[in-house]
Amino acid sequence: MLKRVVVTGMGMINSAGLDKESSFKAIVEGKCGIKRISLFDASNHSVTIAGEIEGFDPESVLDGKEVKKADRFIQLGLKAAQDALKEANLGEFDHDRFGVSSASGIGGLPNIEKNAISSNTRGSKKVSPFFIPSALINMLGGFVSIQYGLKGPNLASVTACAAGTHAIGEAVKTIVLGGADKMLVVGAESTICDIGIAGFASMRALSTRNDDPLRASRPFDNERDGFVMGEGAGALVLETYEDAVARGAKIYAEIIGFGESGDANHITTPAPEGEGARRAMAAALKMAGLTTVDYINAHGTSTKYNDLYETMAIKSLFKVIPPISSTKGQIGHCLGAAGAIEAVISIMAINEGILPPTINQISPDPECDLDYIPNVARKADITTAMSNSFGFGGTNGSIIFKKVD
Repeated sequence: MLKRVVVTGMGMINSAGLDKESSFKAIVEGKCGIKRISLFDASNHSVTIAGEIEGFDPESVLDGKEVKKADRFIQLGLKAAQDALKEANLGEFDHDRFGVSSASGIGGLPNIEKNAISSNTRGSKKVSPFFIPSALINMLGGFVSIQYGLKGPNLASVTACAAGTHAIGEAVKTIVLGGADKMLVVGAESTICDIGIAGFASMRALSTRNDDPLRASRPFDNERDGFVMGEGAGALVLETYEDAVARGAKIYAEIIGFGESGDANHITTPAPEGEGARRAMAAALKMAGLTTVDYINAHGTSTKYNDLYETMAIKSLFKVIPPISSTKGQIGHCLGAAGAIEAVISIMAINEGILPPTINQISPDPECDLDYIPNVARKADITTAMSNSFGFGGTNGSIIFKKVD
């Protein structure tokens, strides 16, 4: 019999709040964390808005002298990990049997940019000795494992915007296969920098609604014009059901289904009619032994084809279509961290009995004609929730959580 894997601790930080409680409350209330960019001078860019985090102190997770050794995405990941581990209240545990599954889509892009400029303008000797370790994606897991002495498997998923969801799947597989008893999943991203905004803007992937940042990200709306970049981190402590029960831990949810697929279609555009997304969701449902769920947290990026094709995939798969929402209107698209953040949101929705809204759905797209919980949250008795994540390169992940009595 396969081991049951449950969630016993969570942490989250994004532009809506510095912890999971405040950010989830803001998300449910339909508040938006998108604003003018202040992390760099974006005045000459075609896009000047993002889901930027305000008020975060890196020294809350690192000693002052250590801050410069870690890129911002690592700092945010450490914050979410700190909160998740504190909530799990583990006490004594076997450090050799506790691993890390980390995720990021791009990693330390601000440091790459900064040191490339230093090298080109001031000479190679001006490149920081901390540049490489601060920018590597797997150093998120490295920093976390060092800080907490987690000596089990140390993995990193780098699958664009599906990375956070895939990291959860990799952690579950590790526990089920006996590679660890516990895993900390942490997904983090912070690419709000000159080259990050310029790169996505040049693809015309970003919203240019600069004069109306609160309504710029509008998933499934007919007037959507691109996603808004966000930053943040999500973390989850996973362990076997038996271990959680034995130590009297609070169990937030059980992971009962996981599906992944590849589009094999295009480097950025999803497969027509969401065929790849459909297969990922179908695989998750099959593993869970379900035909539907009570809620779907959609990938819902506020881009033309993602929203349309995800809708088409859901319509083609589900005979009974549940309520759906995208929370990217509130916090922007956090890229590789999105799956981890949205997993926390989905689990909190289960536990709080409330479905977060899709904000800014003012002029519904007639081709996106499902129940997206427009603009106002909805109370509901939720037992199961699905979270979707799809990334550039045609990589897809879907995961299902279930309430545990």
